[in-house]
Amino acid sequence: MTKDTIVSIIDDDASVRVALESLVRSLGYAARTYESAEAFLGSAEVEDTCCIVADVQMPGMDGFDLQTRLKKAGHRAPLIFITAFPADHVRERAETGGAFGFLAKPFDGQALVGLITSAVQH
Repeated sequence: MTKDTIVSIIDDDASVRVALESLVRSLGYAARTYESAEAFLGSAEVEDTCCIVADVQMPGMDGFDLQTRLKKAGHRAPLIFITAFPADHVRERAETGGAFGFLAKPFDGQALVGLITSAVQH
């Protein structure tokens, strides 16, 4: 674990961003938060991010659009999706697109810790 290990959190819900930022920092990683996929893609941290935790449903660009854009640009940071709408077709689309993980809100914090830890080591 290192402070230079950046985990980017993308969610339109401010309370989710704050909670996940605290969780990621408790693991010893640097956390960056974004209210939208567009904000993340416009940031300087895209290239330095080693793991992304993103909501599936957001205004504007959704998580799947983000996943597609990152793949096309050659970014290989593992992507963990979180969603309040965990329908089977949503999970299948995430997995087909190459998502590293998929969690339904509300999710167990330890499940996310395990996914982030595995993704960072990936």
